[in-house]
Amino acid sequence: MGFEKGASLLEDLIEKAGGCAVMDGGFATQLESHGASVNFKVWSALCLIKDPHLIKQVHLEYSEAGADILVTSSYQATIPGFLSRGLSLEEGESLLKKSVKLAVEARDKFWDGVGCIPGNSYNRTLVAALIGSYGACLADGSEYSGCYGPGVNLDKLKDFH
Repeated sequence: MGFEKGASLLEDLIEKAGGCAVMDGGFATQLESHGASVNFKVWSALCLIKDPHLIKQVHLEYSEAGADILVTSSYQATIPGFLSRGLSLEEGESLLKKSVKLAVEARDKFWDGVGCIPGNSYNRTLVAALIGSYGACLADGSEYSGCYGPGVNLDKLKDFH
């Protein structure tokens, strides 16, 4: 039932946007423009720990630029990645939830600002959870090839996701 509702929201958004929805852009690049360092295994997910205000700012900027869909800052945010940085399972799960919360808060802040302008043409932005491939957590470029090594089978990939 939830999937059908989500599909309906997306279809409505695309129709209202004239047949094409705009997603936000290069998240890590925009974070870097604000001084964030993303040269780590968990990439921009490190900002969930150190600079969550920057994540929210970037989401807000993409909303202001006209994005119809904001994706969470969680492409390389994985439980194994967080565990490798010394965080607990609970802390990792909390950070994944935080990635959604920050996007929703930025979206709502933007919407509250434009919602009171008569005749504005903005649609309420959707928030989509961004889930990187298994290779994204390896941080070795394999997310581009899908070649994760001989020990990675379908069951391992299912367990990971």
